[in-house]
Amino acid sequence: MPKIRHIAYRSQDPEALARFFVEAFEMEIAERRPSGAIDLSDGTMNITVLPMAPRTADGREVRPGIDHMGFTVEDTEEARQRLLAAGARELNTINSGSAHYEVKFAGPEGIVVDVGHWAGTAPLPEKAAARA
Repeated sequence: MPKIRHIAYRSQDPEALARFFVEAFEMEIAERRPSGAIDLSDGTMNITVLPMAPRTADGREVRPGIDHMGFTVEDTEEARQRLLAAGARELNTINSGSAHYEVKFAGPEGIVVDVGHWAGTAPLPEKAAARA
């Protein structure tokens, strides 16, 4: 089963927001990206604090707040097919090396969801059958 592992939040002051999560919730900085994004981790989830920009790479307007969420899946291609069958539209792929990788989709009401892997996130649990 896919697991939520990533929430991206647009901030007018990424440094201050990252500092808040570190000080208030003991999150760790997993990565600082050249774009100004800061990846935080609690060991399971990744919160990426994104700087404001006029538009995203796929042309969406940005505003402060939750920008999108991401799911880690066992099979990216299978997840792609399920998303498309459910009516999602594929947007773009972001691959910045081993730290994170994501394929973006637009769903109902403009929600953007990612399928991928992010710095500081836990792997999917093993299937019961794989352990038997």
